[in-house]
Amino acid sequence: MARVLVTRALPPGGLDPLVDAGHEIAARADDTPFTHDELVAAAGEVDAIVSLLTDRIDDDVLAAGAAGSLRVVANVAVGYDNIDVDAARRVGVAVCNTPGVLDETTADLAFLLLLAASRLASDAERDLRAGAWAGWGINQYLGQDVAGTVLGLVGFGRIGRAVAFRAGGFGMEVLHHARHDSGRPGYVADLDKLLRRADAVSLHVPLTAATRHLIGRRELELMKPTAVLVNTARGPVVDEIALAEALESGSIFAAGLDVFEHEPDVHPRLLAAPRTVLLPHIGSASTATRTRMARVAAGGACAVLAGEHPPNLVT
Repeated sequence: MARVLVTRALPPGGLDPLVDAGHEIAARADDTPFTHDELVAAAGEVDAIVSLLTDRIDDDVLAAGAAGSLRVVANVAVGYDNIDVDAARRVGVAVCNTPGVLDETTADLAFLLLLAASRLASDAERDLRAGAWAGWGINQYLGQDVAGTVLGLVGFGRIGRAVAFRAGGFGMEVLHHARHDSGRPGYVADLDKLLRRADAVSLHVPLTAATRHLIGRRELELMKPTAVLVNTARGPVVDEIALAEALESGSIFAAGLDVFEHEPDVHPRLLAAPRTVLLPHIGSASTATRTRMARVAAGGACAVLAGEHPPNLVT
C-alpha cells in the first residue's frame, strides 16, 4: 500500500482507482490549497502526488519527494506547465496527465466563446440585466457572423481538431497552423499568413517558452479589424496588455477568453476592454469530464505505483 497526497478536493468517484487499489489517501478535510512550503514538506512523506494545474511542482518539491519515496506526480489536467518535467526526469519521478479526456468539453467551450464574442452576447446580456435595454433597435449589438467565415486554429492537436469538426457544422473554412505540417487540408505553415486570413482565431497550443506571448502586439495588428480571438489554451500565450490595447483601438473586433496570464488575477485593462467574453477557466468544467480527468490521473498514479507504464505518462 502506498501513500498518495491529493492536493485538492476532487469530484466524487475521481479517486476510485487509488481507493480500489488499497492506497492510503492523504488530503485536507476541505479544499484549502497547499502552500508551496507545505507541498515541499509533504512530498517527502508520500509515494505519489495527485496535483492540479494550480500546484507548482518545481525542483524543490520534486527533490524533497525524491529524497523520500515519491515515484509519480499525476496532474489532473492535459497541460503540465505547472510541473518541472526536466527536474522530474532528473530525479526519476514519473509525471502523468489526462490527455484525450477533456477534448470535446473544451472544444464546446471554445465554440461558445467564438459565438458569444462574435455576437456581442455578453454586452447585450449585461445591458439587459442592468435595465439599460430600452427595446429592440435595428442598429443595436451588431456583431459578426460566424457561419461561412474563415476560422484559423493555432495548434492542431485533439482539441483543435474537435473545434474544426464543430466549425464544419457552421460551413466555416478551417485553416490551421502547427509546428509541423499536419498533412491535412487547410494547413498554413506561416502563422502570420493565417492571422491575416482568418475571421476568427482560436488558440490550442501548450504553454512553452516558444508559445509565451505567441499572440502579442505585432500579431494582433496582422488580424482583421473584424476578427475575433479565442483562447482556451493557457493565458500567457496571449499578451493581455496588447490584447486590451487592440480591443480599445478597434484593431480587432472582439475576444473570448477562458484563461489568463496571472490567474486568478485578470489585468484591469482587459476587464475594462470592450467586446470581451471572459470566463474563469471553465473549459473542462462539466461533471462527467472533471470526474474522468480525476480518474485518469488517479489511474496513471496507480499504474506507476504498480510498476506499470500507463498510456498517460509524460515522463
